[in-house]
Amino acid sequence: MTKINSSLHSSRRKSRKSHFSAPSSVRRVIMSAPLNKELREKYNVRSIPIRKDDEVMITRGSNKGREAKVTSVYRLKYLVHLERVSREKSNGQSVPIGVHPSKCVITKLKLDKDRESILERIKKGREIKAKGKEA
Repeated sequence: MTKINSSLHSSRRKSRKSHFSAPSSVRRVIMSAPLNKELREKYNVRSIPIRKDDEVMITRGSNKGREAKVTSVYRLKYLVHLERVSREKSNGQSVPIGVHPSKCVITKLKLDKDRESILERIKKGREIKAKGKEA
């Protein structure tokens, strides 16, 4: 069996190295979160890189079902920090709990012209692909 994508490695060692030494621009794409059903039907897009001020719902872990706003995207650790999702330290200080974007579902997008152009570009690609399958 031949490799499907020759630019990606199937070796565990090399895949892990490329994941953990990825530049910020690549980490942005890795840190994509799926859209909820309504947004998926509206924009014809399955997932999109997460950003500050998006509203998400946590789908996994002890905070499952909680809805919150993204306060920061911590690309170095592959985490997002959410509003009111935190724990108390022993000295009483509150620290945000990091959640991986794949364990969240975006419920509300913060749209600006760049984000709209990304959605439009993905949507066009999907439509072309769908036409190709029909023919």
